Amino acid sequence: MIHISLPDGSKLEVAPGASLLEVAGAIGPGLAKAAVCALVDGTLRDLREQVNKDATVTFFTRGSQEALSVLRHTTTHIMAQAVKRLFPQAQLGIGPAIEDGFYYDFGVDQPFTPEQLALIEEEMRKIIASAYPIERLEVSKAEAEKILREHNEQLKLELLADLDDEAITMFKQGEFIDLCRGPHFANTGEVKKDAFKLLSVAGAYWRGDESRPMLQRIYGTAWESKKDLAAHLEKLEQIEARDHRKLIKQLDLVSFHEEAGAGLAYWHPKGGRMRVIIEDYWRKLHYQGGYDIVFTPHIGRAQLWETSGHLDFYRDGMYAPMNIDGQDYYIKPMNCPFHIMIYKSRTRSYRDLPLRWAELGTVYRYERSGTLHGLLRVRGFTQDDAHIFCTPDQVEDEILRVLDFSLNLLRGFGFEEFKIELSVRDPNKPGKYAGEDAMWAQAEASLVKALDTRELPYERMEGEAVFYGPKIDIKIKDALNRTWQCTTIQFDFNLPGRFDMTYIGEDGAEHRPYMIHRALLGSLERFFGILVEHYAGAFPVWLAPVQAMVIPISDRHNDYARRVADTMKAADLRAEIDTSSSRMNAKIRNAQMQKIPYMLVVGDKEMNAGSVAVRLRSGEDLGAMSLDDLMAMMKRKVEEKALL
Repeated sequence: MIHISLPDGSKLEVAPGASLLEVAGAIGPGLAKAAVCALVDGTLRDLREQVNKDATVTFFTRGSQEALSVLRHTTTHIMAQAVKRLFPQAQLGIGPAIEDGFYYDFGVDQPFTPEQLALIEEEMRKIIASAYPIERLEVSKAEAEKILREHNEQLKLELLADLDDEAITMFKQGEFIDLCRGPHFANTGEVKKDAFKLLSVAGAYWRGDESRPMLQRIYGTAWESKKDLAAHLEKLEQIEARDHRKLIKQLDLVSFHEEAGAGLAYWHPKGGRMRVIIEDYWRKLHYQGGYDIVFTPHIGRAQLWETSGHLDFYRDGMYAPMNIDGQDYYIKPMNCPFHIMIYKSRTRSYRDLPLRWAELGTVYRYERSGTLHGLLRVRGFTQDDAHIFCTPDQVEDEILRVLDFSLNLLRGFGFEEFKIELSVRDPNKPGKYAGEDAMWAQAEASLVKALDTRELPYERMEGEAVFYGPKIDIKIKDALNRTWQCTTIQFDFNLPGRFDMTYIGEDGAEHRPYMIHRALLGSLERFFGILVEHYAGAFPVWLAPVQAMVIPISDRHNDYARRVADTMKAADLRAEIDTSSSRMNAKIRNAQMQKIPYMLVVGDKEMNAGSVAVRLRSGEDLGAMSLDDLMAMMKRKVEEKALL
């Protein structure tokens, strides 16, 4: 008999070869009816799969995230079936469920049009109405090849060739059959015909290889109910409205120029002003936090990158070398080796440590053109990098210090919700990692202690550590509850050894320092894009490139408007004047479109009283205020980092 371990600690005996659905039935008929899929020894499985050895099994019903993934995977096949009906020559690529939806890649002669997407949706509803049973077929590799050749699925045949000669799974519904591991619903009718939608079409290279054919990828989303779908579509509208690529153009902050080089950001005056504000705040906190700021070159000899290991492990992400005086030089993809060079510029004592060195260092990495995405994925960016060199007994304090520092900095920009992950070694693959077991144990314990001390919940990510050490990743949640990876705190047992870094200990002998990599914002470019989307371009007063727009009602009020703006500038407040010929209401609307926090209307009344009429970008009218009172209020808002 097979022994099944269940989540409540109980065990169940079933006959070898029993299906997971039969296992669910042995627990109870209600579960057998409600179950959608099962987690078997950590892997999500189709209920039609058999159990042939002892296993730990957890069943999932509708409403769970796992069941939602199965729903989307099933909807993907329904979409592919509809496409094959309408476009019989289309070649099937791959079609997984993804976060919030699904996609499928098709080889077709022409891109799909919006009108064709509507036809595909209608055909999908017919397939759902037919409630085709979804069959799971377990076939030999030869049988699978025969089936795919009969259907002329050349891309699927290529995928099949890469599989082992073990049992192959295929799923069939009606006339449609696909090479797939599953899991899937029992029939197509379990997908609700009013709870899915096809969203868009994009080009995607076959298997992510730019030298391979460009396929057409149809994106869609599917949910448990029409209400859930409506809520998601509303969220997508908000995401679209907050798209930083549109807003940085609308607000005249940053631009990109393909003719001058893809993936390279050009910071305009307003964007540049915001960048200076961010950098100044960053530097201020770093000096207060016990860091020293360093500056390093943009290029280094090949020997440096050979020693660091980048030429072995990261060459594809680096640009081609430049030959200078017969030596190859590379533009830097990382700042780490340069900080090590500073460390090695003289002998270090235990009395010198810890050393905390930070740099806003611009680096360049090759990203495929298809992966570039506004400011969120660029080829040239500035890392807010820092490296801490310390003794083993200083590690715990330094990690706790970095953790506090990170959260304080991120909160300063208005982020209060975080998702924290602890990436550790895969215990089954010890040879995959550099460094001694004792060092790994101490490093992991230091990270765990810091998180526990601050009572920060975290998810343990087995096997997600980089090869040179464990790490903490801090993801911020934005206004739409999306998570963004920003802060990384990493141990490194690799580079100190590669560069033979040492310090003289209290015993007079040489010892190897511990090295901690630490980036808080990640990169200025990406973080700026996140800020734009989080605030939808309506930045807090302290960050806004223009804090106040002075609006004279007519030309005779221009001189007074200039005096108001000059007084504010002298008080370190960012004010501009709209002296255009537009009417006052048009000037106010334009300032609101530019998301300027304060609009200061001045006319005869204000000029005579030495005041300003204050309006907010929200449309609220604060009425007349003396200039001194307004500036005091704005300075208080800046100090508090308030939104308005």
